[in-house]
Amino acid sequence: MAWVHKVQLTAVLGATLLAFGCRPAGDQTNLAAPRYGTWGMSLPGMDKSAGPGDDFFRYSAGKAFDDLKIPADRASWGPAEQLTELSDARLRAIIEDASHAWMPKGEQAQVGAVYNSFMDEKRVEDLDAKPLAGDLAKVRAADTRPKLAAVMGEGLGSYYGMLFAPFVGIDQRAPDHYVTYINSDGLDLPDRDYYLDPKHADDLKAYRAYIVRTLTMVGWAEPEKNADNIIAYETRIAQATWPREQRRDDIKMYNASTPQDLNTLTADFPWADFLRAARLDGQQKVVLGELSSFPAIAKAFAETDIPTLQAWQAFTMTDQASPYLSKRFVDSRFEFRNKTLNGIQELRPRYKRGVAAVNMTLGEAVGRLYVAKYFPPESKAKMVTLVNNLKSALKTRLQNASWMAPETRIEAQRKLDAINVKIGYPDKWRDYSALRIDARDLYGNVRRSLAFEWDYQRNKLGKPIDRLEWGMTPQTVNAYYDSTLNEVVFPAAILQPPYFDPDADLAVNYGSIGAVIGPEITHGFDDQGRHSDATGLLRDWWTPEDSKRYDAQASILGAQFNAYEPVPGHKINGGLTMGENIADLGGILIALDAYHAALGGKPAPVIDGLTGDQRFFLAYGQSWLDKKRDAAIIQQLASDPHSPDAYRVNGTLPNVDAWYTAFNIQPGGKMFIAPEKRAHIW
Repeated sequence: MAWVHKVQLTAVLGATLLAFGCRPAGDQTNLAAPRYGTWGMSLPGMDKSAGPGDDFFRYSAGKAFDDLKIPADRASWGPAEQLTELSDARLRAIIEDASHAWMPKGEQAQVGAVYNSFMDEKRVEDLDAKPLAGDLAKVRAADTRPKLAAVMGEGLGSYYGMLFAPFVGIDQRAPDHYVTYINSDGLDLPDRDYYLDPKHADDLKAYRAYIVRTLTMVGWAEPEKNADNIIAYETRIAQATWPREQRRDDIKMYNASTPQDLNTLTADFPWADFLRAARLDGQQKVVLGELSSFPAIAKAFAETDIPTLQAWQAFTMTDQASPYLSKRFVDSRFEFRNKTLNGIQELRPRYKRGVAAVNMTLGEAVGRLYVAKYFPPESKAKMVTLVNNLKSALKTRLQNASWMAPETRIEAQRKLDAINVKIGYPDKWRDYSALRIDARDLYGNVRRSLAFEWDYQRNKLGKPIDRLEWGMTPQTVNAYYDSTLNEVVFPAAILQPPYFDPDADLAVNYGSIGAVIGPEITHGFDDQGRHSDATGLLRDWWTPEDSKRYDAQASILGAQFNAYEPVPGHKINGGLTMGENIADLGGILIALDAYHAALGGKPAPVIDGLTGDQRFFLAYGQSWLDKKRDAAIIQQLASDPHSPDAYRVNGTLPNVDAWYTAFNIQPGGKMFIAPEKRAHIW
């Protein structure tokens, strides 16, 4: 796909925590959608001692936050994760039904066979490292740079690592065509800062130990020496890699080229061998991402000795394949990837990892079964109304945005009118019939599914744009905005309590799911949305004066977030999180406007002593109820464009005038910002 903005949602409505226990095989309990209070929200989770103007996150959900206990097998926990557990429990029931031998052939049989291959732990243990043998032999035989480049090219359909990562997406300069994009790759840690910033020195040390363990387990020569060389190699790549905040710029990340130009730009890399192995030879156009990174990364490849490049590939391949190998590989990877980098204490139960494997290989096949059982049509109908109200609210905001020139407003209105909304599930489902699944071959199933997926993407080249395609499965608790298709997508799994309850109070639904949908829509009109018009064409439709006025307000918000320090020594990067912070602010404003419009001119009822606006903001505050381990927060700060959850509340609401009015926030409160110092973008 082209670059797709995907927001990681951890929004929930309720402060009452529901315990979704593990469902024993055959047990149909605990699969119903949760309910929260009598009107969509529970009040005992509030901590009124905090004071709304001092710490609204605690005021709205502090007691519930204190009661949260992160399970040993997770990096974070809250009602959002519990909803994901519910979705997984439902999928487990569906998958286990499909795993019985008497089930009919077709997709259900494929679903069952993938799950059975994962759950056959004895066979996986008996095989141990044997599934790796063929791939490791190929790496050992790749004793020249052209051969190593060819192995990387095969990585698109296998476990191999890559220095440059191609993908197929809609051409942003010609949105009626698909094109091959190529971005830099090659780092096995979450972000370049893990190699370059002394704050991550302990993580880098643990990474070295993990490389040594991995190479030792596969019998690779000189694991200690190779581990040092691999880190030196990846550090050179990290030095050439753009910071994530720079990679947000779609225009800078679009550099039209040809395979011939690639050879001129980066003569140190055997592009012909790479593209041939990736089955991308013959393309007349490619689009490069971080253009200045390519020569330096290619030079690192050319100047690193062959044994180190082979060892790097052997490590990277084994690391990616480890979840589908024997326990010693799984445990070794868990120790570093999950425990060190995320603070997770225990490996997830095997059946949960089996469900994840099915989701990865046959996502829409199991999604079709999920929707048939768990997505009521009335939810879709009510969501259509809610989204239309949000679009109407944004229309008014666009008309009144002080930073927009009249001609920009016309373009913005055209784009808003053209936004496509997808709710629930695809109208056209993927066909997996050509994917070979073997109930006794877990490693092969995953490898073949990777190749199947790459063939699916690659075969789009030269064909009409598929506007019915989804970038997420219906069972995913998430949502996204796609700039090239100018569409917002909301899978079925998010459209249920605690995110969305058709029977809940209007204020609660608009303060939670409304303030989740709102940011997705506003992404089409922010500092990156300005780069794509109503048709998805990559062009700047703002005037220079618009940009100056917008940037002036955005810089105010950026400075506010730069000051926040969620973990001692680790601050929020206001540049990296800029787009999401602005989207959160816009989402709150249009959701509140839409709520007021949905009242139809009638006054909002007072419920349990709370006004409509108070319930709206409380629902928003509780929607980010989530407790996360420090290691996971640190990784998020380095690599994620979203601010930590509590700051999506306490960092955003001080810029919303209506919040001050709703709770009578006065000067002196810790969150108070004088009106003239607030960011006014929407």
